[in-house]
Amino acid sequence: MRRKTFDALATTIGLVLAVILLAAGGLLMWGHSFVNGEVHSQLAAQKIVFPANGSPAIKAPEFAAMHQYAGQLMTNGAQAEVYADHFIANHLKVIGGGQTYAQLSGKALTQPKNVALAAQVETMFKGTMLRGSLLNAYAFWKMGQLAMLAAIVAFAGAAMLLILSILGFAHLRRVSPEAEVFPKTTARIPATIG
Repeated sequence: MRRKTFDALATTIGLVLAVILLAAGGLLMWGHSFVNGEVHSQLAAQKIVFPANGSPAIKAPEFAAMHQYAGQLMTNGAQAEVYADHFIANHLKVIGGGQTYAQLSGKALTQPKNVALAAQVETMFKGTMLRGSLLNAYAFWKMGQLAMLAAIVAFAGAAMLLILSILGFAHLRRVSPEAEVFPKTTARIPATIG
């Protein structure tokens, strides 16, 4: 194969890959923007505000992670995770006496006339559902963050391939039309005297 043909093919493929990476990067950035916007609007609409610093609700050591967002309106996935795992989860442990909703619900089925247990199960259900919803918001937000990182990588790859393609097209002008990728060599086989 002629060297000039091979170089032209490799350079063109690099250029096509750069365009594909640019498109992928654009789609990933759009995905990041969409997810962030949706998570922000859905969380902001709930109007969940972190307790203020000094509030008795977050004085205990198990609420230490809450202090970084004290007094703020919840608007992103990182905040949702902290609220779910360091506020709601700690309260659910106290309300459930260390038991989960599923455990308490099973116990309530065997004691249908226990009003206090039924109220405890209802509270655990509400808290567990809210915690699950907030953790889903966190998961989608995290996927949006990963999409942004992937977009940056795609744009960097596209830039590198674009530069290499430009250099490849410049190199094409200097390649001799007769040059081969794998030049044919004529090897002499030494005669053996036997």
